[in-house]
Amino acid sequence: MVLMLSMASCSKEEAVVTEEVNYSIDLNLANETDWAMADEILKLVNTHRESMGLNRIHRDQTYASAYAVDHTQYMIDQSEISHDNFEVRSSALKDQGAVVVGENVAYGYDTAEKVVNAWLNSSGHRATIEGHYTHSGFGIVKNAQGQYYFTQLFYKK
Repeated sequence: MVLMLSMASCSKEEAVVTEEVNYSIDLNLANETDWAMADEILKLVNTHRESMGLNRIHRDQTYASAYAVDHTQYMIDQSEISHDNFEVRSSALKDQGAVVVGENVAYGYDTAEKVVNAWLNSSGHRATIEGHYTHSGFGIVKNAQGQYYFTQLFYKK
């Protein structure tokens, strides 16, 4: 889905994965996200969720964010947004106790408000934001040209 020139976003939600594997990731990757932007996005997401009578989402600054940054770096390397290998991220979080996992991705937005508004104006993204999740991790990284790429992982414990 393309929104306003080079800005785009996409969502993915999955409830069932059958493969059992031990997943590992460098948790230091989580430090590479733009936490100021992530905090703004989380605040806007939670404001929307509260307006719908839904529980607040809590920030996961470890596994979910490490996997989100890893995927964001992958999208930057590919120069496109995608949900490639979502099953790996989903399974890894389930290995850490998640019951269900969802994901929104985007690129080209320069503010938290713009990316959250784009997600809320898309039924698939809105459904992910309004899903029965308890936690969220963030991979928000700029490419060499200074454009943001976003991965927001949602999960329920």
